[in-house]
Amino acid sequence: MDWPVSVALAQSVPELPTGTDWSYEVKLDGHRTIMWRTDDGVRLQARSGRDVTAAWGDLALAGHHLPAGTVLDGEAVITTEDGRISFEAAQARAASSPTRAHRLAVQRPAHYIAFDALQLPSGDARPRPYSERRAALLNLLAELPVNTPIQAVSATTDRDTALTWYNTLHHQGIEGIVAKRVSSPYRAGRTGAWQKIRHAETVDADVIGYTGPKTRPRTLAVRLANGRTALTQTLSAPLAAQIAQVLVTARPAKQGRADTGEAYTRIPSGLAVVEVLAGTTRHAVVTPLRLR
Repeated sequence: MDWPVSVALAQSVPELPTGTDWSYEVKLDGHRTIMWRTDDGVRLQARSGRDVTAAWGDLALAGHHLPAGTVLDGEAVITTEDGRISFEAAQARAASSPTRAHRLAVQRPAHYIAFDALQLPSGDARPRPYSERRAALLNLLAELPVNTPIQAVSATTDRDTALTWYNTLHHQGIEGIVAKRVSSPYRAGRTGAWQKIRHAETVDADVIGYTGPKTRPRTLAVRLANGRTALTQTLSAPLAAQIAQVLVTARPAKQGRADTGEAYTRIPSGLAVVEVLAGTTRHAVVTPLRLR
């Protein structure tokens, strides 16, 4: 399997599918991360394909317990003292320098919640049905030390149980539920074999500009899927620092204007993608969540 691997994505649906061909997993509010256990060590990949090993060094260290030739898909998460999954803590870690990431890992270690096995020591597992990949994942993780931060995501084939999770676990950092066809292979991109319901639906948006200094952007200009161009709400400090690393590579450009008239500094389309929480009306607020 060649680095980086393209990941499978879930389609947003208004309600969970029914039938005997579905398994339901909790959707955690963390950072999508691919864990590669190679002959030489461990590498961690973001959904975008970036190498994020330095930000999640504690998880890379734990990954050495996996057999060489293993590639897992999952979520890097950080919990607070009360046990709640904190996206803010994960975002701060992801945007940190290697030195600061190490310090944060000591203060608040991360967990890796695996939900798929893309490759096993025996070979590429992606063509196999989800039910077989899930069983192989559980068998693989059962061999790890009991105190490992690598765990399997909670899953059930009972829809009522999944809906109970959805309705009762939101305050613990559970974003929603992902339903997967048990007979489906692992396919990159967005397919109907994976479906999700979330408490707050998000979309990916193309970054086309910014306001403020390039090294400390205040907001982003984004183009949404419906063609609307808008400025986001003010960036958090960790996200601004992460975006700045992308912006400094952009050539100087002309000014642009959002649909509502606000000015921004343009950058070439396709340079960056962010996940945003966005309404559907013309003047709806756009909240930036994370860099893809």
